[in-house]
Amino acid sequence: MMTPPTTESPLLRFTKHHGAGNDFLVLVEPDSNGPLPVALVRALCDRQFGVGADGVMQIVDGAGDADLGMILQNADGREAEMSGNGIRCLAQVAVLSALVMPPFFTVATAAGIRTIEYIEGDHIYVAEASVDLGAAVLGPDQPQKFPDRKVRTVDTGNPHVVMFGPDLDGVDVVDIGGKLQSVYDGGINVEFITRGDEPDTLVLRVYERGVGETQACGTGSAAAAAAARSWGLVGDHVTVHNPGGTLHVSFDGDQARLRGPVHRVGSVVIDPAAVLAAARPVTTTR
Repeated sequence: MMTPPTTESPLLRFTKHHGAGNDFLVLVEPDSNGPLPVALVRALCDRQFGVGADGVMQIVDGAGDADLGMILQNADGREAEMSGNGIRCLAQVAVLSALVMPPFFTVATAAGIRTIEYIEGDHIYVAEASVDLGAAVLGPDQPQKFPDRKVRTVDTGNPHVVMFGPDLDGVDVVDIGGKLQSVYDGGINVEFITRGDEPDTLVLRVYERGVGETQACGTGSAAAAAAARSWGLVGDHVTVHNPGGTLHVSFDGDQARLRGPVHRVGSVVIDPAAVLAAARPVTTTR
């Protein structure tokens, strides 16, 4: 087995994809056995000093019966268990690289093996994909001072805290989301939701651990739908309006499935040493 790419490695070729504005750089590295260096991921994901992305993913050999494997690192370089949008982006790379045959295939993640359904669109670089997220595990409903506000944790393969309110006007997503990272061991994804204009719809904003506020979150949309469903706000088929686009969540019992668009943006060839040389200067405070 090869070791993971390092800053002394040859050029690395990534493709960039997004699902509802949640964007990822994806590397096909079948023989890799570990994540990329943290400093390199941070430099790559920086939107001013690097390429820009919410995270970096590697396609690796599948484990057990899975067709593929996945390594996911958030923009801060730390590994994450799962991304509903990211795995759909990875699926598009796998199909376009002829590593799998659509529509159905499986991906081994740190949260378990996930089944993908990939539907090709009218353009080769546009598709729709869905992924089973497994059980949405609800934490206790946390009592609130005001009856029109609700909070509970949800695990959809990674941790979330869902906060429902009458509207999202004036919500400081970055401040509240950032502060909650120190409250939960290892950090947590924070979803702020309210009802949409139509039945079974939600409007969502999200703070993702290791990234910050993002345009969309797939597992977060499923967590939001699961929490809202537990509160009697929505049914088994939920439309979730993220800032970057609309995602759809369906339930069979406690089993959640996420569906949404995926787009290939382009490709980029990276010299790791050059990326690190161009990285954001480290500032110190006294």
